[in-house]
Amino acid sequence: MLSKQQIAQRIAREVKNGQYINLGIGIPTLVANYIPEDLEIVLQSENGLLGIGPFPTEEEIDPDLINAGKQTITMVKGSAIFNSAESFAMIRGGHVHLTILGAMEVSENGDIANWKIPGKMVKGMGGAMDLVASAENIIVAMQHCSKSGDSKLLPECSLPITGIRCVKKIVTDLAVLEIHPDGGFILKERAPGVSVEEIQQKTAGKLIIEGEIPEMTF
Repeated sequence: MLSKQQIAQRIAREVKNGQYINLGIGIPTLVANYIPEDLEIVLQSENGLLGIGPFPTEEEIDPDLINAGKQTITMVKGSAIFNSAESFAMIRGGHVHLTILGAMEVSENGDIANWKIPGKMVKGMGGAMDLVASAENIIVAMQHCSKSGDSKLLPECSLPITGIRCVKKIVTDLAVLEIHPDGGFILKERAPGVSVEEIQQKTAGKLIIEGEIPEMTF
């Protein structure tokens, strides 16, 4: 199974030159460390930052520079800081090409639940609902199963929904999957050493397997 860092590294291969990208809290923030140097992309954070760099070393830490997950960050040359109203105008205006989010559940129709577990304390929904409603492309970074071993890839989400039919691709610690237009998880790649049978066993939603499934490359 992949580590969180390896999930982020695989997702970095999906990034295209010239994109404006929002990285959600959790595994997605790690993607900043694996962006290929030959690509010119701009990372955006909904708390009002444009031009985020890799995580800082101890010598680079500036407590005034944080992302939406309250992690300290670096900023690249030409970065900008602005208020959250302008940041959400950018998101709602459709200027973010790719959003990479964590999730608690994803349905086989591409629905995502990632903001609340009923009965548990929550600080708020953050920018997730705006992001999934506005971005051109949504990729989810997540563990394939919960800590209790239950699949997080489901026929239908059981938790409160963040967005409907918005997820395009999912990268888990076991596999890379795409959402079929008519519903279902298309298995595209498997983690090194992980069998198709294991992925099938740990996927509660409809799993579509077409031909030989290659192992991921990084």
